[in-house]
Amino acid sequence: MLKILSARQIKELDAYTIQHEPIASIDLMERACSAFVNWFTDHVESTRKIGIVCGTGNNGGDGLGIARMLNDWGYPVKVWIVRGLVPESGDFKINLSRLIGKLDCSDIVTEPEKEIFDDREVLIDAVFGTGLSRTPEGIYAHVIESMNRATAVRIAVDIPSGLSANDHSAGSILKADYTISFQLPKLAFLLPQNHQYVGQWTTVDIGLQKEFIQNTKSVYFYITQKDARKTLKPRSAFDHKGKYGHALLISGSYGKMGAAILASRAALRSGLGLLTVHVPKTGYTILQTAVPEAMTSTDEHDFVFTGITSVEKFGAMGVGPGVGTSKETVKGFSTLMDSFRKPMVIDADGLNILSANRELLHLIPENSILTPHPGEFERLVGSWRNDFERLKKQQALAIQLKSVIVLKGANTSIATPEGVVYFNSTGNPGMATGGSGDVLTGMLMSFLAQSYSSVQASILGVYLHGLSGDFAAREKGMDALIASDIVDFLPEAFRKIIR
Repeated sequence: MLKILSARQIKELDAYTIQHEPIASIDLMERACSAFVNWFTDHVESTRKIGIVCGTGNNGGDGLGIARMLNDWGYPVKVWIVRGLVPESGDFKINLSRLIGKLDCSDIVTEPEKEIFDDREVLIDAVFGTGLSRTPEGIYAHVIESMNRATAVRIAVDIPSGLSANDHSAGSILKADYTISFQLPKLAFLLPQNHQYVGQWTTVDIGLQKEFIQNTKSVYFYITQKDARKTLKPRSAFDHKGKYGHALLISGSYGKMGAAILASRAALRSGLGLLTVHVPKTGYTILQTAVPEAMTSTDEHDFVFTGITSVEKFGAMGVGPGVGTSKETVKGFSTLMDSFRKPMVIDADGLNILSANRELLHLIPENSILTPHPGEFERLVGSWRNDFERLKKQQALAIQLKSVIVLKGANTSIATPEGVVYFNSTGNPGMATGGSGDVLTGMLMSFLAQSYSSVQASILGVYLHGLSGDFAAREKGMDALIASDIVDFLPEAFRKIIR
């Protein structure tokens, strides 16, 4: 897992590296500049006109070092230094002296009278770094807004200026098209409200001490392919279907049998040994025809779920996709949770029932997995002022229910009963389509039945779900992607992480 550290911890990591490698501060800055430039030269043609806007702290020192290196590469570079109230750092002064005779640096001391960046095709932002402690004001705010108005492609060094790494930000913030973060991602990158500022982000390795990272506590992590590979259990030649669990899926109602089909197919494609699907009577023929690999249990009601008598034999359960919220279903759902005490996956209408009948929350079995999208989550916990507050509410709900809360969206976040949060690294906007969540429900239920813990099931399920969606988007295109495509590409996703 990639740890996500706070701004304070990042500063401590820099200091630890300087002391224990050991390496001079300016040489560590030089290494960071080189890593940025290696990325830059791979992505930007050397004929593009480059503007670099620097503050006078260490982020500005990075900008000056980058300017020198890009000039050596033959890029046409202009440098501006914003002269506000921030004093020059020692490393800034050293890198400024290294530019003498190579590049002219223009000072910005008052509000720009015109759009001074208009002739630049690429703007590199090095005004503030992670050390930002307050909202940019005065000349800094004017420069950031001027950069935002420019037609150039904007690339932020480490973090967009004006954006806080681990708190809500307001005021003037650079709207970067790309952000090149040193060593590790920042928490702010993973929250929806900041996408307009961060753009596409990536990390570059600058050789910060891994020992410090390993020993530093954090409750935020970023899931990688390596993590998914380590989580997936290998299969043995003498295994049989009983080894891989028997799950019960309660899904579908009149007009919504597609949800049951998608969740069923996804569960079976995720390695489940046996699947029983409980559907209303009108869904029996549909399910038997569409998913012949699944066994079917029928409800007493023709159109909705009202209850099921025997659930003891099942290792895990998924409930909610397409079941509706009728009075009969609410009553059956309440009875079901009272009788089934193993972890279950609750999604869609199951979540809507909980939101409208909050007295049922205490019946949720410990270590269950709830999978709301933002609208369903808001109905569960109420509104929030910003995404950092939403994250805190997600952690609080996971702790309260002693369950995993999977909040779906870009960088889907997984909050554990201990308050730890894992952010997903796969997926794409094409997956914002009806039925995508039903596919995830089937996958999570499948992994629970296969004796993965609820946290393991969530990490593996969310990663594979997004990875399959990425393969589907590559083949079908984001605009044409539908939920069944995600199921169809699951075999390729599994092969990818196994390799």
